[in-house]
Amino acid sequence: MPDPLRLSRRDARRVAVRAQLLSEPRPAAIVETVYALTAVPVDTTAAIMPSADHILYSRLGWPYQPSDLRQAVEVDRDLFEWDGYCRVMSDLPLYRATMSRRPEYPRTRDWLVANDEFRRGVLARLRAEGPLHAAEIPDGAQVSWKSTGWTHSRNTTQMLEILLSRGDVAVWGRDAKGRLFDVAERVYPGDLPDVADADAARELAERRLAAQGIVRAKDAGDEVGVAAVVEDTEGTWRVDAEVLSDCAVFAGRTVLVSPLDALVADRARLRTLFGYEYVLEMYKPASTRRWGYFALPILHGDRFVGKLDARADRRAGVMHVNAVHEDGGFDDEARAAVATEVEALAEWLGLELRGWE
Repeated sequence: MPDPLRLSRRDARRVAVRAQLLSEPRPAAIVETVYALTAVPVDTTAAIMPSADHILYSRLGWPYQPSDLRQAVEVDRDLFEWDGYCRVMSDLPLYRATMSRRPEYPRTRDWLVANDEFRRGVLARLRAEGPLHAAEIPDGAQVSWKSTGWTHSRNTTQMLEILLSRGDVAVWGRDAKGRLFDVAERVYPGDLPDVADADAARELAERRLAAQGIVRAKDAGDEVGVAAVVEDTEGTWRVDAEVLSDCAVFAGRTVLVSPLDALVADRARLRTLFGYEYVLEMYKPASTRRWGYFALPILHGDRFVGKLDARADRRAGVMHVNAVHEDGGFDDEARAAVATEVEALAEWLGLELRGWE
């Protein structure tokens, strides 16, 4: 067995940033970007903008417009939404095995069996009238869904979520009222190839490592990437060799990163490689927040240098900057680069910038 690669923390950071398409050169198109990232989270929280728009804008820059994403999902069918993420349609065969095992929990399976007549009725309604919002489908449950959370007795929504996870129903698109559902055969292509479960699992593991660049060995497995050790860190890592070779010449950018971005999702990796502490504080009481309701991590080159506490008020036509939190202080270059990005974001959103000096 060959000795593991030895990486500096700087090189490890650059692998992670490059893998997430947050260095130069920028990607050229939406589908290319989503393919490289494997999946883009779909969250409609719009303190700044919905997560998918933010993540794509941060990669593609000014050419990207939210209407481009709608076109790719609802018209071209190059992308599809499943399990809370936007994915490339050509990857659908890789998820078929997972879909076939849904629902995973016995309680949910039992509820689905008990509501077989309701299930058939939902599919018939969609087939006859779809695409439809959940609110447009009557609740015909024989047994009500019980939960201590927000899903309690929301039977139509729960049924649609289960059928969506199984691949029987698909998200047709979105409008101001939310998701529109339809039967899967009218959304998903019928001519995609079958992929064996083992092959799908391996390809997804390889793609996910390529999208992260570097992850802990326990999270990737020994079958993908190459082994590495990173200076001043314990344990072993797995590195995508192709991304590593692409980082030989690294050209960093300054980016206002989405709180839901994959680069900041693994908080332990974030602390270990970047020495950066971050928590999304929107669920905390206002009095306990350090950085703000929806503070944006600020990436400068291969380092995170601060957080931007800002809010987009579309009704008033204003982007308010409440605070810029500097981690250790900005030098003149970082301060100028951050100012440029903040001004560019406000202009792209079509909002007047206030609170920024």
